[in-house]
Amino acid sequence: HFGTIFQFNGEPHSYTRFNLTQNMEGDNSQVEMKLSSEVDEEVGGNGVGDHLSHNSNGKPYMVQKLKRTPKSLCFMAAVTLLIFIIGFLVGYTAHRRKETSPVCSASVLPFERAVAPETGAAPLMDWDKVKSLLNQRLTAAKIETAFSEFSKPSHRAGSPEDDYLGNKVLQRFKDYGMNTWNDEHFVKVQDPPASGSNRIIYKNDPEERPKGFLSYSGNGSVKGAALYACYGQESDFRLLRDKNINMNGRVMLVRAGKISFAEKVANAAKVNASAVLIYPDPADYSIGETTDLYGHVHLGSGDPYTPGFPSFNHTQFPPVESSGLPKIPAQTITSAMATKILWKLGGQSLPEGWEGFHKLGNENDTISVEVNNFLTEKKINNVFGVVKGLVDADRYVVIGAQRDAWGPGFAASTVGTSVLVELARSVSDMVEHDGFKPRRSIVFASWSAGEYGSVGATEWLEGYLSSLGMKAFSYINLDGIVTGTHLAASPLMHTLIEKALNEFILWGFILFCYSLEPMQMDNTAYPFLAFSGIPSMSFRFTSGRSSYQYLGTLLDTQEKLNAATSSQVPQLAAAAGRFAGSIALRLVHDHLLQMNLRKYDKVIRFNVAKINAKIKAVQRVSRALSSWLISASGSYGRASRSLETDVQNSNLDDIETCRIINDRIMSVERNFLSPYISPREIPFRHILMGTGSHTLQALSNHLDALKADNPEADADLFRHQFALATWTLQGCANSLAGDIWSLDNEI
Repeated sequence: HFGTIFQFNGEPHSYTRFNLTQNMEGDNSQVEMKLSSEVDEEVGGNGVGDHLSHNSNGKPYMVQKLKRTPKSLCFMAAVTLLIFIIGFLVGYTAHRRKETSPVCSASVLPFERAVAPETGAAPLMDWDKVKSLLNQRLTAAKIETAFSEFSKPSHRAGSPEDDYLGNKVLQRFKDYGMNTWNDEHFVKVQDPPASGSNRIIYKNDPEERPKGFLSYSGNGSVKGAALYACYGQESDFRLLRDKNINMNGRVMLVRAGKISFAEKVANAAKVNASAVLIYPDPADYSIGETTDLYGHVHLGSGDPYTPGFPSFNHTQFPPVESSGLPKIPAQTITSAMATKILWKLGGQSLPEGWEGFHKLGNENDTISVEVNNFLTEKKINNVFGVVKGLVDADRYVVIGAQRDAWGPGFAASTVGTSVLVELARSVSDMVEHDGFKPRRSIVFASWSAGEYGSVGATEWLEGYLSSLGMKAFSYINLDGIVTGTHLAASPLMHTLIEKALNEFILWGFILFCYSLEPMQMDNTAYPFLAFSGIPSMSFRFTSGRSSYQYLGTLLDTQEKLNAATSSQVPQLAAAAGRFAGSIALRLVHDHLLQMNLRKYDKVIRFNVAKINAKIKAVQRVSRALSSWLISASGSYGRASRSLETDVQNSNLDDIETCRIINDRIMSVERNFLSPYISPREIPFRHILMGTGSHTLQALSNHLDALKADNPEADADLFRHQFALATWTLQGCANSLAGDIWSLDNEI
């Protein structure tokens, strides 16, 4: 029964009772109505309330027949018309509201499109309000206070100081009301000699004993002729080969910079060098001629003695080593040590374009190198806290920062850890006090053993690879965020990053961080992207155009960073934290993930066009191969456009619909990992961003070798690699297409 009172001029006009129940005699067509004004006349009642308890003839009101007088018929018609008009207006208003409700933004749609809040879902807070709340909560003053709390003169991985800082981070997460946990690993790392030292001797000069070292170097003593190899890049060694210089058994002198220490050593090993000495050239570094460098030379990430699986306690595996461990000794030397050697070298002049006035070195310029690093096992702890989402709590973005350092590590770890903790506090406060309701979760992670090659982060990825690949949709790296001009990310995130940077410009921040660049292997975000298939990003801001030069030294202090940034460290850190926070919050705020699938379409087409052009120039490879790769590339493009269409035609008010679409978006990066290679042998399986023979770049390089008739080139091997890369790309397109009946089976 539904009762309605119509009121005109402030007075009740009539009360109409409707009965929509089935007539007791079985007549489904009869709907009877009794106007309260007439009932009152019949029973002598005094108003709406009286007729609820009086009935003159004893029959229920719902079965009393309405008297069909002209007056009553006119009144019935008027009431019916009025009800129709009201119903029409209500329906029209509801329909218009649905059309104009803010819709979630997604990369596959224009950024400003949004979806109306669905029943049972977290209501959308206005995005401008979310940004404003973050700016209010995350301040330079708060971060500056955190600097003093998380600073230590020394906190090498696994040390008591590292554990102390980890417990402090954990307690802060608990104070914010977050769910917390820690992840314990027992990892093998290489430290400098416990007694004695590493040594170098040039000819008959006094021996030098550098204090710096390179973890995971090959140990032993070697003697060979010195050879200057610039930055130790592959192109540098090609120039030396073009000058017909014998590189076999040589001790390479290379400058720090351009590429990682591990890549320099790996490149030297390829040309059969006997050892590598790395130094900071004064043209690149103004850190003092006696400043030592620290780092590692594992061409990979994580514990190299448990490649592809985690270093949990008491795990028993047969002896195994990462394929990225070098066999030759490698050692850092100071600028002063290097200068003494360089100015005494003989041999040929430097190739054109190489800086310097010294020679390359000849067979008489002998150097003895002795490395005595020792392998030790350390217990490390990763620390986590989570702000849970209200709709898809099991889908999360991870924000992480390295906690350990070789020395003070103020820029390397203290700033990132402070921003991590303050960002966690800010988001927690927004949820608890400001009414912000994230749809998905945010995991805050404090890593240990980052200086040894992202060991803590990689061990976590290896331990939970299957679940993380399905549920973590992004990683944001906070390491070294105020030390230079750097921005690297998965192409899926480029549009979101560009939008966030534009917003920062509008807010008045002047940040020298312009171009997107390839992500390097020594970046903690790299294993998330290339090993686990999780879209990732890393960035660095600075107040000037020059980069901070004290990373990897014992002079990485607050005073040095203040001098490099005109004492603007808290302000820069707050800006960097807001930038990272805005990206994370956007990913957990909107109904659909802002991942631009079209960006990878461009990357794929660029690589395919390059490979196809080279295939045409190689006689030993059939041109028919081109059609396979072109078809797979086209399949990805069609699948990405199909998803856009699916989004436009879907009811995004529905939670399950959004979840299905988001899962399809999340599968893209993961499905670029080649399923045909072992993560133990080649951990970075991404065919576009990884390293190894399975990548599209490796195919391009192999074609160059075939064209040049390089004896190491193999046409049959190329066709095998080509087929696997092509099907990996097609498999990604198939997964993106969604349902099995939507697949493109052109290949």
